[in-house]
Amino acid sequence: MEHVAALPRPELLQIADLVARDKGIDKEEVLIAMEQAIQKAGRSKYGAEHDVRAFIDRKTGEIKLMRYIEIVEDDAVENEVTQLPLSQAKKKKADAEVGSFIVDPLPPIDFGRIAAQTAKQVIVQKVRDAERQRQFDEFKDKVGEIANGVVKRVEVGNVVVDLGRAEALLRRDELIARETFRPGDRIRAYIVDVRPEPRGPQIFLSRTHPEFMARLFTQEVPEIYDSIIEIKSVARDPGSRAKIAVYSKDSSIDPVGACVGMRGSRVQAVVGELQGEKIDIIQWSPDSATFIVNALAPAEVIKVVLDEETNRIEVVVPDDQLSLAIGRRGQNVRLASQLTGWYIDIMTEKEEAETRQNEIKQRSQMFIDALDVDDVIAHLLVTEGFSSVEDVAYVALDDLTDIEGFDEEIAAELQNRAKTYLEKKLIADEAARKEMGVADELAEIAGLTSSMLVALGEKGVKTLDDFADLASDELIEIVGDKALSEEQANNMIMKAREHWFADEETATV
Repeated sequence: MEHVAALPRPELLQIADLVARDKGIDKEEVLIAMEQAIQKAGRSKYGAEHDVRAFIDRKTGEIKLMRYIEIVEDDAVENEVTQLPLSQAKKKKADAEVGSFIVDPLPPIDFGRIAAQTAKQVIVQKVRDAERQRQFDEFKDKVGEIANGVVKRVEVGNVVVDLGRAEALLRRDELIARETFRPGDRIRAYIVDVRPEPRGPQIFLSRTHPEFMARLFTQEVPEIYDSIIEIKSVARDPGSRAKIAVYSKDSSIDPVGACVGMRGSRVQAVVGELQGEKIDIIQWSPDSATFIVNALAPAEVIKVVLDEETNRIEVVVPDDQLSLAIGRRGQNVRLASQLTGWYIDIMTEKEEAETRQNEIKQRSQMFIDALDVDDVIAHLLVTEGFSSVEDVAYVALDDLTDIEGFDEEIAAELQNRAKTYLEKKLIADEAARKEMGVADELAEIAGLTSSMLVALGEKGVKTLDDFADLASDELIEIVGDKALSEEQANNMIMKAREHWFADEETATV
């Protein structure tokens, strides 16, 4: 490499071919790297200020070194070394025109030791860059796939894996608990991310990612690979327990049975790879209640109550099934919640009965106080599903007259009392809001009721900025768990923050 210019020219092409094959990159990239190295050496000899360019003939290997001088308008010369006014250029070259170049051939370089070393460094660096780019291009589209490799070394618990044409990193926190690897061990892992970084593309692996288990099932179960069975969701407590929801597009195929396999052969292959992780295979259902009941297996479920606005569900289980439904350290219900995407509240039959009784008492007392009725009428309203004074005030009159014992006169009187109560409450809440100093601009946010504004004022949230600083869970807690959904809370907070962005734009202008 120290006498690149003195090498027989065909040998230069042979070297490029050898490097290209050894590094798995394109021969043209190696030749370009060589040209840049020779070019750098040329500029060192003839002056770095000159535009010196090198070319290697792709057929013969002959090296050509040339100096380029750009032709510019007479009054546009910025660099006298690399640019030439058009009037002078025409003296050298009659057909000279602006934008073209005058090209002067330079004598071949006799590489000295330092020049050769510099050229070698450039070539090595360019080849390394090309190799890194090749690695990135090869693996960037493999994110989400399982990689097979050999453990190359272990560094402070992090495992470096040789994937054949690249190295990957399996960090300690992406390993299943208590598993250890030694150099030379074969390993399978999920490709989480591929990032181009200054020291080369970084390939990150994981054995704890939920999708790792999903991909293992795809390899073991032909029906999943063929898209007959679909994996809907996965939840894992790596190394301990997992749940996977599956669905069959073909009604004649049992998705759970297909994933378990003959005598459990398919699921056991996955369990073995995941260090004995217990796997519950759940049948997915488009009906949320059915899916959640399935997800809580092996616990039995007696009753479910869904609240779609807040994405919460109350699940009632027999008294002796509570610990099974919750699982050790809450594992079963936590995995079921991750699998279904619902927040699950579990209670026993006894707890549910007590909760319902307390709710009935509280709502009955609310109607007694607000509507000035006896406990019989209040109890009837609660048992018929009325949960607030607003329900009574604005429901269709027929819905009240349908209640046994209620005629049109009673129904109309109840609605009048409900509307009167709400009007008085609105006036009282508005007065309380103003007395506490809750800003009018905060009251203009759609969806915030007078009661909510009073609750906010009691917590010291009085201005638009105070409100904009809240997180959605803080807002929900202040105004009451069931008053707002998380989406509604987020929308309100983002509305309050709009003036921040408007202020920033004004400041920028």
